Amino acid sequence: MTDYAFDDSDLTAEIASGIVDDTLKGADDGELFIERGESEALSFDDGRLKTATYDASRGFGLRCVAGETSGYAQSTNLAPDALRRASDAVVLAKAGYNGHKAVDPQRTNTLLYPDIDPVQSPDFAQKVQLLQEIDAYCRAIDPSVVQVSATLSGSRKAISVLRAGGARFDDVRPLVRLNISITTEKNGRRENGYAGSGGRAAYDDFITPASWQAMAQEAYRQATVNLDAIAAPAGQMDVVLGPGWPGVLLHEAIGHGLEGDFIRKGTSAFSGRVGERVAASGVTVVDDGTLPGLRGSLTLDDEGTPTTRTVLIEDGILKGFMQDRMNARLLGVEATGNGRRQSFAYAPMPRMTNTFMLGGDKDPGEILADLKNGIYAVNFGGGQVDITSGKFVFQCTEAYQVTNGQIGAPLKGVTIIGDGPTVLTQIRHVGNDMGLDPGIGVCGKAGQTVPVGVGQPSVYVENMTVGGSAV
Repeated sequence: MTDYAFDDSDLTAEIASGIVDDTLKGADDGELFIERGESEALSFDDGRLKTATYDASRGFGLRCVAGETSGYAQSTNLAPDALRRASDAVVLAKAGYNGHKAVDPQRTNTLLYPDIDPVQSPDFAQKVQLLQEIDAYCRAIDPSVVQVSATLSGSRKAISVLRAGGARFDDVRPLVRLNISITTEKNGRRENGYAGSGGRAAYDDFITPASWQAMAQEAYRQATVNLDAIAAPAGQMDVVLGPGWPGVLLHEAIGHGLEGDFIRKGTSAFSGRVGERVAASGVTVVDDGTLPGLRGSLTLDDEGTPTTRTVLIEDGILKGFMQDRMNARLLGVEATGNGRRQSFAYAPMPRMTNTFMLGGDKDPGEILADLKNGIYAVNFGGGQVDITSGKFVFQCTEAYQVTNGQIGAPLKGVTIIGDGPTVLTQIRHVGNDMGLDPGIGVCGKAGQTVPVGVGQPSVYVENMTVGGSAV
């Protein structure tokens, strides 16, 4: 496993280490990131296999860091000459050298996922047959089902991180995902429902009949609920957010503001506020990349640092931030294992792994009973976020009107508007039903996307701005 990233290339680990040592001599930090991967995606739509893609990639990214300056070069040519040319380009960054070298953390991680290849097993024909079975099952649920879409995707990436002095860190990362979308029709009206799941595991964990049939039933349930949805009201009102996937709102609205680059540059609403109250009592938020098999988990981050469980907010008090090596060094703190990149073509930056709010002491039934006139938001779709200020607009894909603690009609066209730092202070209740998302999270930042996990318990938020479609 340890040489998988170097296989079938003229570049050996010994040659690479020598070039890295020469490149990083007199620099504060840097690394050679070598990646080799394969990925596939199959989409079944309109009753037939619509698309099937396969991609194989291999390349390196070489970074030299001095002070706040970094030089980065990448290539798909995994050869000694290409690496030497990259070295000539990035060493210019050493003009910013300040003598504060980064150090490696003194900790290790256990392996969080198996070395398996979901692209190769099961084989292509079996995957197509599975999608056919899903399509047939979904269409047989009810005559109201008029459209079904199912997508299966998987990847395997092997990475090696080499730093000066011969330090080397290796990881092999599987990732799979299954998505099911169902459209139902009643009285000329069509609505959609969606379910998905995935993680860093073999397909076997997600494509058993019990698993995918439950997903199909959930997608159908959401679609039929939306068929009866009425126009949503608009205005200032209290909102109860459901457990699990609704944590994506907090991920976007506050998570990015707790990443080390925004903190160091002073552009985050949380900069300089460690030790201050930033949320209501009972609110504890963590980022944890050490949970086995989850979509956002990593044995090592993309700089070779073991991931950790980082407490960001504890009982409403700001405790810390997510750090890559460069920002941690410049801030005088330890890296937390949050240096991530989309691929070898990109330099790393501080990113979330699995970010979630811990459970509280309130029964979710009691939380809803306390909601006199508001919205119960169960599922979220897309949204827009200013990641430094935390201002957001999110669309709800499943929401209900609540009156005197009773769940009423489903609502269509609900948007939740606000800003993360303010929302944290408006939390009245935190439920004891904390849940993680089923493995569907994707996070974007500065043009890079990475897989992540989110989660939360039921949360009661006072006085949120709700955009609706009722007139």
